[in-house]
Amino acid sequence: MIASMKKVTKVYSTGEVAVTALKNISIDIEKGEFISIAGPSGSGKTTFMNILGTLDKPTEGNVFFDSIDVTKLSKDRCAKLRRDQIGFVFQTYNLIPVLTALENVEFPLVLMGRYSKRERMKRAIEMLKNVGLEEYINRKPSEMSGGQQQRVAIARALVKEPKLVLADEPTANLDSRTGAEVLEIMLKMNEKLGTTFIFATHDKMVMDFAKRLINLHDGEIVEDIKR
Repeated sequence: MIASMKKVTKVYSTGEVAVTALKNISIDIEKGEFISIAGPSGSGKTTFMNILGTLDKPTEGNVFFDSIDVTKLSKDRCAKLRRDQIGFVFQTYNLIPVLTALENVEFPLVLMGRYSKRERMKRAIEMLKNVGLEEYINRKPSEMSGGQQQRVAIARALVKEPKLVLADEPTANLDSRTGAEVLEIMLKMNEKLGTTFIFATHDKMVMDFAKRLINLHDGEIVEDIKR
């Protein structure tokens, strides 16, 4: 098991108003799963992803990542866990504009401080090849299409060999054909590397690609289907 939530509730308080974003969520996530988290706006998808990615902590309950109770970790320990073991893919790509594709993909390895320059370059080039961008390694984001930028973002998320990748609406800014190509790449990486992928999405195409579909409504899991 790569991650789990045990009776997780998250309440946000703004003045005298309290909003319950997640209600008593319990779920187990296995290594190598390809999961879509679906639901209408306000259903709790973003909160679910933030808590699973250690960006936020629950009000009640426990969250485990690789058997570690992350709810008991300090902010620094959570940051290190994210840096080393969790990859993120965003709908707006979040690439560094002044860096080339190669430099963007290399950057997480620089932060880890674990590899020589030669090893970083080797890993980054290999990952760009995996997403079909070996001819674009020296291009900056402004010189690439949206689909190409999202491929770079996928390569960046995977280059450190994370155990989990969290993708927030990864196809939202792409046309349907490009979105399907990006999902095919992530599915290929899921099968090749055994990396667990979890998507938060409104996109039916993403839901159809998923091997497990979890539907949230008003902060509760109302459907959990394995295919």
